[in-house]
Amino acid sequence: MTGPEVSPSFRLVYVPGVMPDKWVRVWNERQPDVPLTLTQAPAEPAHRMLLDGEADAGLVRLPVDRTVLSAIPLYTEQTVVVVPKGHLVTAADSVTVEDLADDIVLHPLDDVLGWESLPGRPALERPATTADAIELVAAGIGVLVAPLSLARLHHRKDLTHRPLEDGPASSVGLAWPEAATTDLVEDFIGIVRGRTVNSTRGRRPQPAQDKQEKPDKQEKRKKDGAAQGDAGRRRQPSAGAAGRTRRTTGGRTGGKPGAGTAKNPRRGKPRRRS
Repeated sequence: MTGPEVSPSFRLVYVPGVMPDKWVRVWNERQPDVPLTLTQAPAEPAHRMLLDGEADAGLVRLPVDRTVLSAIPLYTEQTVVVVPKGHLVTAADSVTVEDLADDIVLHPLDDVLGWESLPGRPALERPATTADAIELVAAGIGVLVAPLSLARLHHRKDLTHRPLEDGPASSVGLAWPEAATTDLVEDFIGIVRGRTVNSTRGRRPQPAQDKQEKPDKQEKRKKDGAAQGDAGRRRQPSAGAAGRTRRTTGGRTGGKPGAGTAKNPRRGKPRRRS
């Protein structure tokens, strides 16, 4: 005996700062029988979950290993500097890397910006996480450069942020194992890309009725043409009938009716012999 059939599910991992709520809502409307399981994980663990088959797809930080993962870029975030509210940079609407030359710029181990050369002065130690770095900024130890979504995620009343004009930026994308592009993955790709419920994942198959439309029209034209031909033949008189009509008419118009059959008025009684 076999056990009860297990309903399919869709496992989605997403990194901190990414808000998948709108896509989850659409999924639940379109796939009410397929539960969607959400797991939040930092950037590197999220990638590992995809590679290990622990998630069907992920909203992750780019880039990813494109030799084993497929990815669709979604958007690029604004980079900001998180500082205490009384910091000098708050006097400007935006700052540059050069403006941070005198500040200690914290560089957490889970940094997602991929600096080639970190601005400012380095800290004695690297914080373990972005959340830890935020605590150090609030303590006045340094400043933090991070994507806007992470600054909002760890918002504190005593901190603020300003856009960084010339710093690196972080992009977010939808990724999934290339060897496991299932129908459910395709459905979620369609939701993220904004396809309608009647969309067919980018393909536009021609309906069967459309394929039969042309032959049906041709058959209809043939029938209409045959009907018109039959009507024309019925209206046109035959050659024999036309000839008879002309001869009959000619007989009537050539003289009075019966003129050719009248007796000669000069022919009288036969003469008697004397």
